[in-house]
Amino acid sequence: MCAVAQAWAHMASERDLSDSDISGSPETDTRIEIRIVSLAPHLTEWVYSLGLGTNLVAVSDYSDYPEAAKALPRVADYQGVDMTAILSLQPDLVLAWKGGNKPQDIQKLSSLGLKVFYSAITDVDDIPSELIRLGAMTNTAPQAKALASAFAQQIATLRNSFSSKPFKPVFYYSWAAPLMTVGPNAWPNKLLNICGAKTAFYDSPVDYPQVSVTEVLKRQPEALVAASKESPQTLSSFWAPHREFLKAELITVDPDITSRFSLRLADELKQLCIGINS
Repeated sequence: MCAVAQAWAHMASERDLSDSDISGSPETDTRIEIRIVSLAPHLTEWVYSLGLGTNLVAVSDYSDYPEAAKALPRVADYQGVDMTAILSLQPDLVLAWKGGNKPQDIQKLSSLGLKVFYSAITDVDDIPSELIRLGAMTNTAPQAKALASAFAQQIATLRNSFSSKPFKPVFYYSWAAPLMTVGPNAWPNKLLNICGAKTAFYDSPVDYPQVSVTEVLKRQPEALVAASKESPQTLSSFWAPHREFLKAELITVDPDITSRFSLRLADELKQLCIGINS
């Protein structure tokens, strides 16, 4: 801890940055180049979407899109952040995620004087406003507003086209061993709602309940949605013994997209909505 404190003290003495310095754009601000660290995959994607990919100096585990992100150093995973590594990179802005980064880690970064953007998303409709907020902090407001507006319009179009009541019951799962689905308050169910559907286990008191195939058969969902990268053959083989009793179509979605607050989510959702309602 002593070494960390000394490293930060040295950095602070050399670089006393104001908010205007930090929010400058690399294209328009010649005073200093913004150095950004991302601690969540969706935030990494946002940085590239805003045209700031060259300003990223480190990212979190699973920051695998776009391809260029794979080459960057990793400074965070599910266990926490590498404080020493982050400080050594002398970032002007750290992007953190309320749902994925430990509060104590973010508090520590802030206490050391680092400027932190704290992303807190609970609904799809939060994505545009959060992106605009990031744009305001990085002097990319026009780009952020344009992207946010386009995303919001795509989601609104999907709702207008597919959202209806009563919602169709759908069985959404990520893996079969153990077989787990989603409850009414889980993120995937919010995606299903946009498509005019809901989790078949809408009465679950927990977000990610473990269920049996028998329970699924009893619920008779109108579609099976596998958030998986397994082959269609592998996914289909799991349900093959039960097809006499379950006629629901099997739909696959990319878990790397549906589990993130990515701008790619709109296109993936469109395909999901079409699949459920075809």
